[in-house]
Amino acid sequence: MQASMDRGNVLIVDDEPTIVEVLSRYLVRAGYDPTIAYDGAEALAAASQQRPDLVVLDLMLPRIGGLDVMRRLREQNRGADSIPIILLTAKGEEADRVIGLRLGADDYVVKPFSPAELVARIDAVLRRVEAPEEEAPRIEFGDLVVDPGARRVFSGGLELQLTGREFELLHFLVRHPGQAFSRDQLMDAVWQYSFYTDTSTVTVHIRRLRGKIEPDPTEPRYIQTVWGIGYRFQP
Repeated sequence: MQASMDRGNVLIVDDEPTIVEVLSRYLVRAGYDPTIAYDGAEALAAASQQRPDLVVLDLMLPRIGGLDVMRRLREQNRGADSIPIILLTAKGEEADRVIGLRLGADDYVVKPFSPAELVARIDAVLRRVEAPEEEAPRIEFGDLVVDPGARRVFSGGLELQLTGREFELLHFLVRHPGQAFSRDQLMDAVWQYSFYTDTSTVTVHIRRLRGKIEPDPTEPRYIQTVWGIGYRFQP
């Protein structure tokens, strides 16, 4: 039965009809409007016709692979306009999963997965993307400027192209300067998953952030490693 509220459009990209059918049903119950694509070409066509609020993207797709689909979506929608993407991966696709995170995926789920858990992750991602922060002041540390209201980051006067998750991670760190956080704490604060156990995604996002905000990523000035603990933002 169609839910009465419309919480946004979710593009499901997977070539397994059973997964698409079950996930669509769960999304409708949760109030979302799902769009379906069974291969990479259909996914890009659907995204060009109607910009989705979020994409659930399988990595192993016919015609155009999931990583290529993701690259093209990121090229078309950059920075604050980037579309949140959750990857669907098999257990043996760890290398591709890491590449996907480096390309800007917001999260990943390993097959087989719980549809209810995936919907909860979709909820969490969209809550952060849509959370109003108009009253939050700009935060400045030297050449680095974080504007929460506009969800924009500048370094040396130039705007940096950060994905939504990169922005959220940086924003959390700059709001707690000098404080060390473990990967588990960052996962809880930024990803907000009490059931999430793989914190390697934090490491990947930290590496990507350093590559964008640090003058020399090999000698981090801002995001420093605290050995045995995790990371801290050092103004």
